[in-house]
Amino acid sequence: MTAQELQNLKNKFDIIGNDPALNRALEIAVAVAPTDLTVLISGESGVGKENIPKIIHQYSLRRTGKYFAINCGAIPEGTIDSELFGHEKGSFTGANEMRRGYFEEADGGTLFLDEVGELPLPSQAKLLRVLQSGEFIRVGSSKVLKTDVRVVAATNVNLRYAVSRGKFREDLYYRLNAVPVLMPALRERKDDIHLLFRKFASDFAAKYGMAKISLSDDAVALLKSYRWPGNIRQLKNVAETVSAIESVKSVPGGERREINADTLSRYIPKDDPNLLPVKAESADSAFTSSEKEMLVRTIYQLRQDVDYLKSVIGEGGVPVRSGTAAIPVTSSRSEAPDEQPVREVFKENPEPEEQSAVNVAGEAAGVELSIEKTELELIRRALDKYKGNRKLAAEELGISERTLYRKLKTLDRG
Repeated sequence: MTAQELQNLKNKFDIIGNDPALNRALEIAVAVAPTDLTVLISGESGVGKENIPKIIHQYSLRRTGKYFAINCGAIPEGTIDSELFGHEKGSFTGANEMRRGYFEEADGGTLFLDEVGELPLPSQAKLLRVLQSGEFIRVGSSKVLKTDVRVVAATNVNLRYAVSRGKFREDLYYRLNAVPVLMPALRERKDDIHLLFRKFASDFAAKYGMAKISLSDDAVALLKSYRWPGNIRQLKNVAETVSAIESVKSVPGGERREINADTLSRYIPKDDPNLLPVKAESADSAFTSSEKEMLVRTIYQLRQDVDYLKSVIGEGGVPVRSGTAAIPVTSSRSEAPDEQPVREVFKENPEPEEQSAVNVAGEAAGVELSIEKTELELIRRALDKYKGNRKLAAEELGISERTLYRKLKTLDRG
């Protein structure tokens, strides 16, 4: 595209900025528009990803067809299939009539699936099928229907990382990612920040008949130094807030009010490194709540295994190696070993095995020392969370009240 064509495109879709990465994204959108290739737009929340599918639709052969934008993250998991593929009358409670889904309604047009990474796995399989063959089935029906829809998807998460964690289908990722488009974050477009602020402030002043806000040089420097975790959406909010409050302080009859860095700093949140957004192409290494729970339970299971091993050594038994026969324990092994008597554990073993047991016991003691502090800290937190309620604390930790009571004695001694 020539510079003039690019600027005309920006004017048509109200896009502000001259950043090379932004220009590249717009050029790709125009280049692939005449094809039916699936496009995947990546970028942080608030960077303006919604402009790309509009450009693709308007410059495609489907421009006369319908265009729908669906936020997959805003639709409840139980109704997402009905929204996308439709449902038959009586297929579920509340389905009082047949409903056509977006894929059926958009036949011959374009469908923009925002936050596609939020789709549940069963819906991902259905999406893959319609992308590959154009076939889909309404909820509650067995009839296969056909559609001809151009799909443009967007995500603010790293789908490759989601694939590695089993939260997104690999085959669907490659099907969606036929043409990748990366929208840059606002902090990566420093020269565009002041242009955007000036545009938002000017539009607001014109809309409400207020004095225009301009920035001093130090205010512009402050604007560029902030990292804008909310990107363009956050910048627009700040520009409008500053315009609404500061314009009333302008000189009567004046058409413009200049503000400095000290004034502007009142409207910009204090920088908090913990709020730094994750880039679309970076991996989030934080544990999920289910993973944290699994970790806690693993620690307790390890402790119980250590206690069990100690009880075996105390009874004079020896842990069984591969190929050694054992007498079954009379009670269920699924129960905590320290909560039921061990009557018959292992048959007598040769002398070398006893020496092996001593070594294992030593290793177990080392493990016990390494997790004891962690265990007691988890107990304290659980009791604090439930205000001393031992029953609820024990359920949270995955142990019985009896075990918790015994461990509390150790805690009191500590």
